Amino acid sequence: MTRGVVYNQEAFLNKIASRFGRERRMAGVSKPQWKHQPQHRVYQGFSKDKLLEVMKEQCMKIHTEYIETTAENLSVALKTQVKQFSGGPVLIPEDSRFELFGLSDLLNNEWPQQGTEVWEWDYRKGEENIVKAEKANVGITFSEITLAESATIVLYSSKGKGRAVSLLPTTFIAIVPKSTIVPRMTQASQIFDEQAEIGKLNPSCINFVTGPSNSADIEMNLVVGVHGPVKAAYLIVTDR
Repeated sequence: MTRGVVYNQEAFLNKIASRFGRERRMAGVSKPQWKHQPQHRVYQGFSKDKLLEVMKEQCMKIHTEYIETTAENLSVALKTQVKQFSGGPVLIPEDSRFELFGLSDLLNNEWPQQGTEVWEWDYRKGEENIVKAEKANVGITFSEITLAESATIVLYSSKGKGRAVSLLPTTFIAIVPKSTIVPRMTQASQIFDEQAEIGKLNPSCINFVTGPSNSADIEMNLVVGVHGPVKAAYLIVTDR
């Protein structure tokens, strides 16, 4: 990957320091510790099961189907939901978790043999991925982090996981392992910080997706599907 070039960085930082009337600090910089941090008290102490209850209630408010399943029954639940969304074509990212969760046979054999097209995002094909994403009826991804408070899933984009997978198909399904659920944005931000500190967080983009596309900024009229999927479903894998 080609890295960008930063111009005039030193001059820019020196100018900021001078405006504050001091020399630049080149070491010993630490994050401030705020006296009051109420954001950490929201849903504090909630178990994963309790957070699922919060998320389920929120899904009703954002017009998103909430389905609980197990890893063993995930394939059946996914087939059922795709059928309810009127079938394929199906678009998926390049993700080893499809195999880990026992979905390889469904994606590579069963659906294709039944005439349901399954397309996997392939960065080597460039714009062809966008064309397929526009034609796909269902996009399927795994949630990296899931925010119970707003029923939001967090997706990491990379060369094998184009963000169009969740944005361009007509409908969208998120597979949500129970282990990914946290109370709210506060905990997600902490995870980003922790991963970045050890060099693990390197997606090209982080997307926060909350149900289907909803827009009510024109005369306060709610319109679904203006700039994304018209329907969304979350498959919660309760034993993972």
